[in-house]
Amino acid sequence: MTGTPPAEAASGHGDTPLASRAGLKMQHALQTFALPVAGCVVADFGCNVGGFTDVMLRAGASHVYAVDTGYGTLAWRLRQDARVTTMERTNALHAEPPPDRVDVVMVDLAWTPQRLSIPAALRWLRPNGKIISLVKPHYELQGDQKAWLQDGFLPHEHVPTVVQGVRESMAGLGAEVLAETPSPITGGKSAKRSGSPGNMEWLMLLRAITA
Repeated sequence: MTGTPPAEAASGHGDTPLASRAGLKMQHALQTFALPVAGCVVADFGCNVGGFTDVMLRAGASHVYAVDTGYGTLAWRLRQDARVTTMERTNALHAEPPPDRVDVVMVDLAWTPQRLSIPAALRWLRPNGKIISLVKPHYELQGDQKAWLQDGFLPHEHVPTVVQGVRESMAGLGAEVLAETPSPITGGKSAKRSGSPGNMEWLMLLRAITA
């Protein structure tokens, strides 16, 4: 996720722009991973304005559980959509999944490392379900790596090392990495705060490791 285009500039459907620029990340993930989601029930952990939710509905998802600790942030258009269950003031790490679980969990939890978010996402999955997780390397730093951070910005040359560590940790969390790709845009918030190019982010397609 270079630059910080406004949400209105995000590629949408017809004349309707995506709910937020974050949707560009999920569009890229679905295309790169060739993941069919038509008819799927989906959870959006950290939905915020609803960029990921919007993309999933446009791709044919039958229902989305939009989960966020905030209140009133989900776009009105999505809030009024009968295919969306809005779960506000809800911490995805502790939220109970619906009785029938879901086919896909999307993860974009600010400040939350994968070691916490992936086990929570796995609890929501149906058998053969998938997770699409947005890895934010600047939140995954371990030990001496934290010295690499510069006013919230992680220089891009350090990103491969951090992503490798996250990749290697997934098996211990109960997840298998099926595919991965860099996000097509950098983090907008970090760019605004530090005047940097924005933090690089990474998308991973995961499934549960079964015995």
